[in-house]
Amino acid sequence: MRLIGFAGWSGSGKTTLLARLIPVLVGRGHRVSTIKHAHHEFDVDKPGKDSHTHRVVGANEVLVSSANRWALMHELRGTPEPDLPELVAHLSPVDLVLVEGFKRDHHPKLEIHRAEVGKPFLHPDDPYIVGIASDHALPESPLPVIDLGDIEAIADFVDQHAAPLDGIAWRPPSGQSAG
Repeated sequence: MRLIGFAGWSGSGKTTLLARLIPVLVGRGHRVSTIKHAHHEFDVDKPGKDSHTHRVVGANEVLVSSANRWALMHELRGTPEPDLPELVAHLSPVDLVLVEGFKRDHHPKLEIHRAEVGKPFLHPDDPYIVGIASDHALPESPLPVIDLGDIEAIADFVDQHAAPLDGIAWRPPSGQSAG
């Protein structure tokens, strides 16, 4: 399994990019999984569903299964949030793991940058950013720059820069969250 992250400020288009990129990578024969870091209060379950009731009344884990899919929900109940390597360990083997978020972790990342967001670049402070996908031309960059609209070029970049799991240092700088 190989892994690469997609880092950028909120509104930069990370999710939109992944929605366009995943079909291209799958079309190239890759099996792809994703990990997305979310804010504290996200929920994939709905009130009124049996699984939600099981979880709310105290179950640590609830696994829901059907003929089409299964999902495992795990309540942390005050325990620390798992780090990225622990989450990756829960995945079934695939060719590529695409990570959205976890921008402070030590894995190769493609920075997603849109001028209209008005935020500074992340790469000057993150040595794990190995390239930039941007919606505007950049004057001189120490990193490869890809047009954010060129999905085939981004897929090529992912193929070239995704790192084998055993080659990733994993640990974020002390005192920083997964964000």
